[in-house]
Amino acid sequence: MDFNNIIFMTDLDGTLLTSEKIIHPRDMAAIERFRAGGGIFTIATGRGYSMAKRIAEQICPNVPCVIFNGAAVYDFKSDKFLWRCEIDSKAREYIRKITDKFPEVGVEVLCEQKVYVPFMNDYEQRHLDMEGVVPDLRPLDEIPDEGWLKFLFTAAPEVLDEIEKMTESGFEDVTRMRSAAIFYECLPNGVDKSRGFAELIKIVGAENRFSVASGDYKNDAAMIKNANLGVAVANALDEVKAVADLVVCDNNSAPISEVIEYLENL
Repeated sequence: MDFNNIIFMTDLDGTLLTSEKIIHPRDMAAIERFRAGGGIFTIATGRGYSMAKRIAEQICPNVPCVIFNGAAVYDFKSDKFLWRCEIDSKAREYIRKITDKFPEVGVEVLCEQKVYVPFMNDYEQRHLDMEGVVPDLRPLDEIPDEGWLKFLFTAAPEVLDEIEKMTESGFEDVTRMRSAAIFYECLPNGVDKSRGFAELIKIVGAENRFSVASGDYKNDAAMIKNANLGVAVANALDEVKAVADLVVCDNNSAPISEVIEYLENL
């Protein structure tokens, strides 16, 4: 297939990034070949601005990126938001309900270029340290009301399992998703990576291009299902593989290069 006809969006953690949070050299070479052939390559990540910026600077995507799990489209070249969707005003109330019952959870509130952490735990601290992010530590009631793009809870998987069950009712005004075993996220209602991908396609005028999406976890499933070619990596959850058209090698074995080779042979 001619790369000029393709737009390819990939998840980062567990997909493009190895377990060491780096890009496999074979993947980087394949991405450069894909772009040189006219392909549009970009990322869709649950990371916010500060956590996605470092990876975006390495990849140098030739179009804007989908960040905040689909709540925003951001152009790292011009350093501005092109589209964004704020979360409902009930967010603070939802956080309070969870932390009152589960005081051990960590909480992040992500607003454009700022990460607020009103509740810290060991999982949250390791997450921040790994990404090199310095958060704004302040009580929940002191976080500004406007500009919330998403919030997340981090805790042991079994605690998040209980939180997930608790939010099955009474949390209808937000989109809820597990983005990793230790992360449970809440986004604006109706928002996910598939929505962000659709907004990006409109922004760059790529409606007639063949869309490709790759990922590994629950927050990638809708994007994979709705792409013309949905790809799951070998380390993906079974439920993600079930909605994919293609399953490739794991995230430590250069899966993006395998997808690009597959596209070359279509």
